[in-house]
Amino acid sequence: MKTMFVLALGMAFAVGASAQGTFPSRSITMIVGFAPGGGTDTAARIIAKKLSETMGQSVLVENRPGAGGNIAQELGAKATPDGHTILLASPGPLTVAPHMIARLPYDAQRDFAPITMAVSFPNVLVVNASVPAKTLAEFIALANASPGKVTYGSSGIGGIGHLAGELLRMVAKMDIVHVPYKGGAPAMTDLLGGQIHSIFATPITAGPHIRNGKIRALATTGATRGGGMPEVPTVAESGFPGYEAVNWYCYVVPAKTPKDVQNRWHKELVAVLNNADIRTQLGSHGMDSVPSTPEALQKYIEREYETWGRVVREAKISAN
Repeated sequence: MKTMFVLALGMAFAVGASAQGTFPSRSITMIVGFAPGGGTDTAARIIAKKLSETMGQSVLVENRPGAGGNIAQELGAKATPDGHTILLASPGPLTVAPHMIARLPYDAQRDFAPITMAVSFPNVLVVNASVPAKTLAEFIALANASPGKVTYGSSGIGGIGHLAGELLRMVAKMDIVHVPYKGGAPAMTDLLGGQIHSIFATPITAGPHIRNGKIRALATTGATRGGGMPEVPTVAESGFPGYEAVNWYCYVVPAKTPKDVQNRWHKELVAVLNNADIRTQLGSHGMDSVPSTPEALQKYIEREYETWGRVVREAKISAN
């Protein structure tokens, strides 16, 4: 009887280990909070294609746009925590929305387990070619000489372009007026048409217009020069050390996902993000592949949470 019990117990452990070892056992859903064709979607599809090869299961990108990424964030939080759903998250839902919206349908700090940072890239402050400012210092002086007249557009309230502008306004004591749009494309259209003076744009969006001379790059928003624009100084080196306002996307899973599955995801994603071909593909879109440990990602999210919480409070930004 004792021998049979030990044998049965051993078989149970073997079955359990085998079950854990079969992940993934079916196709995987990668949730993206923005429409097809945007930066988040582009990064997701590049990475998902390679993961489908390395993980032995199809990795399907599911676009769930709306509410600045918050709809997708809720879906990610409420997904079955078995590892077959993963979310490519962005700064807004994780670090900005909690300070702007009193009742979110998810808890940004408790509902997710960090896996790895994926990509990072700066915005670039660009002005219409007719604006008589060749440097950031000249643009600040121009704005302060005409109180309430100089404008900057963004893709919407609470987006990284908006927050980058508010942070600059605060640290530079700059008199500049925010004009929100329903997306980066209409903001760029009005910049090109001269309806607004400036925007904080993604390098991939601004690049063609910079090259044809319709707009001028004054500064990038990363801690170091990047975004495929090594000739453009950062805001930090233009007189405001410590300034940083970058776009980033990271991978998270529901908080109750088993630890061994989280570890598998980390291993798979870091390998893909370190793949030379993937890094080249992401780089062609102005994105830097920046894999990290889960612990480093968690600390980064916490820092961003504090930074943007302070900006939201001091600038009195609301979701309305």
